[in-house]
Amino acid sequence: MVLKRVVVTGLGALTPIGNSIDEYWKSLVAGKSGAAPITYFDVSKFKTSFACELKNFQIEDFIDKKEARKLDQFSQYALVTASQAVDDAGIVQYSKLNLDRVGVIWGSGIGGLKTFQEEAREFFIGDGTPRFNPFFIPKMIADIAAGHISIKYGFRGPNYVTVSACASSTNAIIDSFNLIRLGKADVIITGGSEAAVNEMGMGGFNALKALSTRNEAPESASRPFDLDRDGFVLGEGGGALVLEEYEHAIQRGATIYAEVLGGGMSGDAYHMTAPHPEGVGARNTMLAALEDAEISPSDVDYINVHGTSTPLGDVAEVKAIQSVFGDHAYKLNISSTKSMTGHLLGAAGAVEAIACVLAVKNDIIPPTINHFTDDPELDNKLNFTFNSAQKREVNIALSNTFGFGGHNTSVIVKKFKK
Repeated sequence: MVLKRVVVTGLGALTPIGNSIDEYWKSLVAGKSGAAPITYFDVSKFKTSFACELKNFQIEDFIDKKEARKLDQFSQYALVTASQAVDDAGIVQYSKLNLDRVGVIWGSGIGGLKTFQEEAREFFIGDGTPRFNPFFIPKMIADIAAGHISIKYGFRGPNYVTVSACASSTNAIIDSFNLIRLGKADVIITGGSEAAVNEMGMGGFNALKALSTRNEAPESASRPFDLDRDGFVLGEGGGALVLEEYEHAIQRGATIYAEVLGGGMSGDAYHMTAPHPEGVGARNTMLAALEDAEISPSDVDYINVHGTSTPLGDVAEVKAIQSVFGDHAYKLNISSTKSMTGHLLGAAGAVEAIACVLAVKNDIIPPTINHFTDDPELDNKLNFTFNSAQKREVNIALSNTFGFGGHNTSVIVKKFKK
């Protein structure tokens, strides 16, 4: 069977450093931090008082206020970013579009956490009478994001949400890629969204001791690969990509950002929250992606790493990269854009895949900001793209995302050539 080519024809982003693709990319290249004190709730009793919230975002600017009340924030973010990507791709204007062959595969690690929190709070402070909002369950369930996108546009192709913690939206991208190249769909809107900057999200991750507690300097708290890193910074938002079969895109004269070459998936089979100390799962998923893409390690120019700014995770990922790439690792650019966006959990893979697509398109590597002190446990001869963006030819980029439970994913994109 001859597999079909898959290209990226639309992008959308809603991030702590920009509410559009243009704003997001400019902020990445400028090395802008999205971390700041939390404004959503009283943080006086929390160990961590900051996060990467969205800025200057009002859902009423995008969705009718009455309709928005029926949606958890993660679904709101999904609709906004998907709408950006669909508009960018211009697919709904294509007269020969077969809606039965346009799908939506989304990713979210948690789903409607805020909705669950609000409904539980109202029940437990009451008299025990179950007065639940009729939209409680439809707002909370993770799959609803893909449903809302398909309902808005009438897309009747494959429709579901992947849930694999922080690897969720990369899993969604890989599934979309596979279905299109197998001929099961012409177009799939994919990506992910997350909205966990709330009391339960912050409290839960604090209890895990996963978050940075650098409350005195939020903007420099996310510092991947730095000696003094002390945990990740929680972020929120979403990212969307329109993946399309190559011939379908050419026939309608679509603008093509990049080509998707392959994806890899693996499991650590090691620990509930900690990575394998030697990066075995991370190594295996990168090897699987390279094999799927039918390229060698020496073909890769840039890796957008998972790079969460945790003491164990950063070390394990570097070990995995060195195991896979050998001497070529010293010729790569490596960067963690989480140093700017924070960790968007289930949406991380989407916004970071977009960073790879734009790096390939523009021949610019976004930086890893907030580097102050080298960690002697890491090989500092590697090019971590510290503190400033770097210009170089970027033909192939790889994006890594790993999740609690040992879920590992990698996706590879290539500069588009007919």
